[in-house]
Amino acid sequence: MHTTTAEVHRDAWGIPHLRADGPRALARAQGRVTALDRAWQLEVERHRAQGTSASFLGATALAWDLFARRARLADTARRCFAALERQDPETADWVRAYTEGVNEGLAEGARRAPEFARTGLAPGHWEPWHPLGVWLGTHILFAGFPAKLWREHAVRRLGPGAVALFATDGPGTSGSNGWLVSGARTVTGQALIAGDPHRFVEDPGVYQQIRLACPEFDVVGLAVPGVPGIAHFGHTGTVAWAITNAMADYQDLYRERLRRTGAGIEALGPDGTWRRATRHTETVEIAGEAPVEVEIVETGRGPVIAGGPEGLGGLEGLGGLEGLGGLEDLSGFQGPARPDRPARPDCRARPGRRDGVQESGDRPRPEDPLAHPVALSLRYPPRVTGDLGFGALLPLLRARRVGDVDRAFDAWAEPVNVVLAADTEGDVLHRVAGRVPLRAPDNRLRPVPAWEPGHDWQGWHEPPRAGLADGVAVMANQRGPAAPLGVEFAPPHRADRIRALLAERAVWSADDMPAIHTDTHLASAAPLLDHLAALDGVSPAAGRLRDRLLRWDRHMDAGSEDAGAYAAVRTAVVRGLAAHPVFAALAEPPAYPEVFLPWLALVPRVGHALENLLGAEELYGIDRPAIVRAAVEEVAARPATTWGERHRLAAWRALTDAGAPYDEPGLAGDHDCVLCTSAVPGLTDLAARGPVARYVWDLADRENSRWVVPLGADGVPGAPHHHDQLPLWTAGDLVPVVTDWARLTKETDL
Repeated sequence: MHTTTAEVHRDAWGIPHLRADGPRALARAQGRVTALDRAWQLEVERHRAQGTSASFLGATALAWDLFARRARLADTARRCFAALERQDPETADWVRAYTEGVNEGLAEGARRAPEFARTGLAPGHWEPWHPLGVWLGTHILFAGFPAKLWREHAVRRLGPGAVALFATDGPGTSGSNGWLVSGARTVTGQALIAGDPHRFVEDPGVYQQIRLACPEFDVVGLAVPGVPGIAHFGHTGTVAWAITNAMADYQDLYRERLRRTGAGIEALGPDGTWRRATRHTETVEIAGEAPVEVEIVETGRGPVIAGGPEGLGGLEGLGGLEGLGGLEDLSGFQGPARPDRPARPDCRARPGRRDGVQESGDRPRPEDPLAHPVALSLRYPPRVTGDLGFGALLPLLRARRVGDVDRAFDAWAEPVNVVLAADTEGDVLHRVAGRVPLRAPDNRLRPVPAWEPGHDWQGWHEPPRAGLADGVAVMANQRGPAAPLGVEFAPPHRADRIRALLAERAVWSADDMPAIHTDTHLASAAPLLDHLAALDGVSPAAGRLRDRLLRWDRHMDAGSEDAGAYAAVRTAVVRGLAAHPVFAALAEPPAYPEVFLPWLALVPRVGHALENLLGAEELYGIDRPAIVRAAVEEVAARPATTWGERHRLAAWRALTDAGAPYDEPGLAGDHDCVLCTSAVPGLTDLAARGPVARYVWDLADRENSRWVVPLGADGVPGAPHHHDQLPLWTAGDLVPVVTDWARLTKETDL
């Protein structure tokens, strides 16, 4: 007979509130309710972690699957779970309980989700390592290591100065806003934490609003579907925490020299010795097409993610790229006129030779490394250490005070984040959490030659700490406490604007926070408007447009025709710059795998770096006033549109035809606004990235906290709670956090 150990309750928005008799039963309940609500999402993420998503999504998913296989995401997740079982058996068993719950609910959840029938996908079976695979697959590109490929490309084509000009929070990265207001600056005398993580907006949503309660803890927060607990944003009643991307650089690319031998593949090491690399082949299934074979190679540095013994296809001549010597200055780059742009010492590991990488029996005489083709290997901390930081998850749930949160984040590994926390005793925390290796500066800037000494890892950076200023702390991916750990950071505009808004009054309440969430002032418009102010010799229509934009309040409001006109001029300027012959050499990206192309595409790079490119004292002799003049003339000849007509939500779906259609709303905000709904100027004004949640954690009264997600709590198209939060999210409103069990509706016992 089944004994009831857990209950599922829901609030008016369908948000699950789970109550169980212990952490293990609670994890099982979390897995089961997530499978009921998000079965399709869970299976998509599991298959992405395994590199098997093309088997039911088709060829559009192949590029990711090839990367996941070559980067060895699944094997790394298995290693990390095996290490967790040895070192932290309680957490390992807790993760196992979550997957048991997923397996209990997956078949029923799949019957609710029409995507399974549409693709012919049968729900699979979750193993205990799968949550670690989901976590790794979600965050492997967070540090933006492909930006090193862009820097190398830019230097080769335009010289070292191009790197600083294009330095920005570029395509494919993720960021967030977060701010902490201490009790001295609130109406209650207790702290407030608020913010919004920025990622690609997905349907179903990338965060799951949830409550987890048992005798040991009672936590509300935002969970990652497929992963137990509440990692990033949580409130236990007495302490709350939130994170943003620290923009740290903690993944390295190595240019490898490989050769085939009778015994397999060998890689040239920094000591001049050829050592055997591990090698095997895997088959990637593709729905509707023939399968493809992929060769998996791993050297002493890490898995080979591009190229092989036969090279990268036209990139073999990269050599030492001596021209990259000018990149040392990038770490201090502050951008034109203003600064710019996803604890204790820790030397627990000194990475050595990878398991399975053996020295070759023969030691040939030294030879020219350039005589062998180039490949790229990736070195990333979980692959080296066998630790994804899951040891932090249970201690976070059990936290009662800031000190507990601080100790929990000592175990954090991936990704590297900036943390804010506050408790009801008045303590606060502002620190970086995660592992960043100590290594040569060149490693942080570009792919480095594996055959040269001096590029190994030598322990770990001490995570920096910071305090509050005037009773507040603000984090928005800017150059802050994590500055020693990164290369490129977000422009300061979001952080500066949040600080300026917080300075406008002495004390704040939870009710005041949405006005900050939804602020639309665009400081990065200044360089383009400066060029407009200097324009002469334009047509009457263009002159009227210019004068109108110079009177504009610089707010990217959805109903604003001025904001729409600014965006149209910006698009035309970006396209004009990108089409200039000076940049022709950058227009054709190198022959790297398709998954890296967002970092290598010229138009998005120009669009995100427009402030730098227009503000630079000189730009390769390009006549920027002429480009701006042509853009204004072009836009003046068109009918006016509002920003919201151009700037609409473009949520990502694994199946483009899945679910009930709905009108994607027009949005306010822009990439450098606090309301960070990101277009890609020059490419599209649609917003694929934006706030994937908003939250306000009130330490005075958790029931006075509130939150919202872009779509809803339920991942099933057409369900009552699939898109019911969308109007609130669009308007900047929030849903109340309900913790009174009497105000919830009990759904079932588990």
